[in-house]
Amino acid sequence: MLLKDIQFLDDATRPAIPELPALTAAQKAPGEHLKMIHDHLRDNMVVLGRLIERAAEGKASVDDIKAETADLVMVSNYRRFGTLCGQYCQFVHGHHSIEDQAIFPSIAAQGPAFKAIADRLQAEHVVVHHLLEKLIDALIALADTPGREHFEDAVEVFRALEKVLLSHLGYEEEAIGDALGYFEII
Repeated sequence: MLLKDIQFLDDATRPAIPELPALTAAQKAPGEHLKMIHDHLRDNMVVLGRLIERAAEGKASVDDIKAETADLVMVSNYRRFGTLCGQYCQFVHGHHSIEDQAIFPSIAAQGPAFKAIADRLQAEHVVVHHLLEKLIDALIALADTPGREHFEDAVEVFRALEKVLLSHLGYEEEAIGDALGYFEII
């Protein structure tokens, strides 16, 4: 099992989100922008999930996949999955690095409640990062030795990443979205 060494966090232990009074439309705008970025991540998870389901159901032959992806630098269904996921993993990692280095320290400076939120979001980033690494490892194994076992490993890690990442994105939007504009961080 590829996930045995990952320290998953319980969503129920997330810090409470402080109320911010009388937010203006301008103060809400940075949080809406954050949600738009996160929506891109969510959309990519849907695309990757559909690709996994399609491959699992055998609804496309390797030749079909090659024909459909002729403009992409992909050779087979497995490589297509790996390439899309590889690009996605890089995007998530870059997005989280910006948050960890620039946004979360500013949020944490707003008081103990926001420091607890920033610390938790950074801890969740660590879990997401570990899952991304596991997914890349699973995809490399799948590309090197295509087969049911490696495919099932990749699916298991993808589903865990999907669950953790989607939950994280929602909490982050709720916890800091309004705070970004309220405290003029962005």
